[in-house]
Amino acid sequence: MIVTSLYNDGDMRILFITSSRVGDAVLTTGLLKHLIDKYPTAKFTIACGPAAHRLFDNVPRLERVISMRKGPMLAHWRKLLGITIRRQWYLVVDMRGSAIAWCLLTPRRYIYKRFDKRVHRLEDMRHTLKLTKPANPFIWINEANEKFADSILGLDDPRPLLVVGPTANWGAKIWPTDKFIELINRLTSECPFFFNTRIAVVGGPGEEDIAKPVLQAIKPAQKIDLVGPIPFLDVAAIFKRASIYVGNDSGLMHLCAATGTPTLGLFGPTRDENYSPWGDHCGFVRSDETFHELSLKPDFKPDPTGSLMGGLSVEKVFNAAIKLLETRNS
Repeated sequence: MIVTSLYNDGDMRILFITSSRVGDAVLTTGLLKHLIDKYPTAKFTIACGPAAHRLFDNVPRLERVISMRKGPMLAHWRKLLGITIRRQWYLVVDMRGSAIAWCLLTPRRYIYKRFDKRVHRLEDMRHTLKLTKPANPFIWINEANEKFADSILGLDDPRPLLVVGPTANWGAKIWPTDKFIELINRLTSECPFFFNTRIAVVGGPGEEDIAKPVLQAIKPAQKIDLVGPIPFLDVAAIFKRASIYVGNDSGLMHLCAATGTPTLGLFGPTRDENYSPWGDHCGFVRSDETFHELSLKPDFKPDPTGSLMGGLSVEKVFNAAIKLLETRNS
């Protein structure tokens, strides 16, 4: 096999293997930014799942994003190996904890290994690159993304923007839509900051039916429909301009938190200690039942499709949202 050396002092290639799920991929972006800043001449190849592919469109010095669509008999890993094995990499970072880094020609390998299941994923992942503190997630937004936000929000509309995320990729962690509607009604009638506001509803492709009742409950003059196949970075540009985001534990929640916008995550059958939104102006509320209590329910396994979020009250979410707004504006 002929192997081509593709780096020298001014021409480094770094392979960064990240997650297939959007939220997990977002959480690794801080580590990616750390490498980009540390190696200012390096060129990057990123491997991730198809759902997360477009998150990396604007990464500086990006050579390629390799989409790893899961297939039988580890076909996605075999595809990645076939693409990457003929290169000599300056550095390989594998946040999937696979064996592939050991198959590639590189003098430097950093492979994620679970360090402590009790802490936040960012706190856990920092050990991969031997960092002294977690690397805050970061989203690269360009002028085209900002222009999309301009086209949706306008350039001279002074109204605040409330964003809600009523969808998720798992029915068990979706807060009931009637509670989202009640929360919106309370925020816009009891919180002076939102007396005259716009309300954006976000969700991914295929989640239109989940979000439909929430959209129908919002007055047309206030409503912004962002549910469907809208590029993540365009949505992120809108998140940047929001006053607050309130939504289920999802990739969109983590994307919003990464833009620096105050983000309130809603938790029930997932672990807030591992996956709460990360940032100075972020928070979370969970159902009165702990994850452990919910996981012991007879309908939790093998894969519940109905919501297990009924134990989270509107009052609890409302109070947490107001507190987060007060923190933001203080």
